Amino acid sequence: MLLALTTSVVLVTTTILVLYETLRLTAEHLAELPVPPRARILAVVLMTFVGHTVAIWIYAGAYWLLVLRLGVGAFAGAPVTSFEDCLYFSVVAYTSLGFGDHFPTSHTRLLAGVEALNGLLLIGWSASFTYLAMERYWPLHGKAHAHRAARAGSGLEPEPARERLFPPAAGA
Repeated sequence: MLLALTTSVVLVTTTILVLYETLRLTAEHLAELPVPPRARILAVVLMTFVGHTVAIWIYAGAYWLLVLRLGVGAFAGAPVTSFEDCLYFSVVAYTSLGFGDHFPTSHTRLLAGVEALNGLLLIGWSASFTYLAMERYWPLHGKAHAHRAARAGSGLEPEPARERLFPPAAGA
């Protein structure tokens, strides 16, 4: 049990650092990309997906090492005999999809529960990061610029709700 607890702490810390660095590097280099706003938003989503994929693979590696190599913990249901099975289980646990054909027993239950909580928190974190990127780059699309220019020329004021959700970009 102590090994499962220690492994959980190491996995949570590692995956938090992986996603943190992924989001930090994305935010740091996003403005430098010589692409339109739509591509920047796409880059945010893709890099977030990469960060989560790496986290899932880290957990899968831990299951593979602990269960299949060291014999600590186990799975019931359909046999877990390969890294691919561990990867599948990790995806199911991380995304909180729910256990089906493979389910953890013994010390693996602690790891699976921690992975589900960790995945939930990290997915929420990346969702808020994606929202902030959308809030920044969405108004820069062509239609938004044309609308603002037309309103400025006609003397119409923008709707308050729209301005609150989509503030004008600096220098626009």
